[in-house]
Amino acid sequence: MKLSKRRIYLDYASTTPVDKKVLKAVLPFLKNDFHNPSALYIEGVAMKKKLESIRKKCADIFKALPDEIIFTSGGTEANNLILQGVLIAGKTKGPYHIVVSSIEHPSVLEVCRQIEKRRCFIGQLGCQVEVTYLPVDENGMVDPKEVRKALKENTALISVQYANNEIGTIEPIREIAKVIRHFKKEYGRGLTDWPYFHTDASQAALYCDLNVLLLGVDFLTLDSSKLYAPKGSGLAYAKRGVKIAPIMFGGSQENDRRPGTENLAGIAGLAEGLTLSEAMKAKEGKRLQELKEFAANEILKQFPKAKINGVVGEQSLPNILNVCFPGLDAEYTVFQLDARGIACSSVASCRNLNEDSSSYVVEAIGRVDCAKSSLRFSMGRSTTKKDIKALLTALKEILKIR
Repeated sequence: MKLSKRRIYLDYASTTPVDKKVLKAVLPFLKNDFHNPSALYIEGVAMKKKLESIRKKCADIFKALPDEIIFTSGGTEANNLILQGVLIAGKTKGPYHIVVSSIEHPSVLEVCRQIEKRRCFIGQLGCQVEVTYLPVDENGMVDPKEVRKALKENTALISVQYANNEIGTIEPIREIAKVIRHFKKEYGRGLTDWPYFHTDASQAALYCDLNVLLLGVDFLTLDSSKLYAPKGSGLAYAKRGVKIAPIMFGGSQENDRRPGTENLAGIAGLAEGLTLSEAMKAKEGKRLQELKEFAANEILKQFPKAKINGVVGEQSLPNILNVCFPGLDAEYTVFQLDARGIACSSVASCRNLNEDSSSYVVEAIGRVDCAKSSLRFSMGRSTTKKDIKALLTALKEILKIR
């Protein structure tokens, strides 16, 4: 086997490179504009104004209000803030109830597991929390009717990701929001009363509508590393009037909801990444969808036993293609592809390295036999048809198909 010198990156769902325009937006805050936005002197006041200008820029994209935007260190912290912050704000020992889909990102599922084990912050307060894990269908879709069945009088929060990070399925967020509104009406509750609805939009942000008014969510979170921006920055949208408490303590930044000196460089990068993605969303989405369909068709044609996990069409992100090759050792194949200059993944990169290498997402859609035999190819702005053809050639070599 001849090792490749040219690298083909097909793991954009894990993290993205920093866009040149984003880097340009970040650099001033690493050089001259380094001052603390909380400082009272001229430079600090100037940074505070820039911070609030960036906050409004982000809010406008979401059709939200500036004070509804909370900047964090990333999507994981943002998810923790929402899931734990809602319960802390309850100010009672519960028992509380949370509803999440069974294929959420680990930064949601693991929080729920820790809450159940009473090992996290909520547990230290003595709260009793029950978590309902919603099933999904063969395409990874959550049924809004199942959400309604799961709701209880003490349900505090429903969390369903906008689009899945492993198979790319786009969830019916608006329909779920409608179910929750009807539930509130049935129990005589207002729009800012429990249960709240949260969606993790980290994977969806580049390709889906982020208008929170149309989505009908109370909380939305995302991560800069998926937006062609530097790692280490995230965002949480929290609708005005909803109750959320901080999960960390120190300063009074972010309206007392998230302490710590603001990472203005990272925040500027996140905002620029969001702005650029909005401008190119339709065109880039169409281009990637065509590439995805080409890749899916060729794989199914050249590897007759292969199966697509999830769907390829409108109900899936245009950049994620998850394929099961029955009998394949996916982890070993990732190493083999890497040696041939192709970077991809078999499961979410955020999984604990000590965990089983099988995909809980693939298992959840009813393909237990494919859980250790599936590969995720996630494309991005630099991906070309030539890259896909090189992938097909490498797969043929590894699988020894002529």
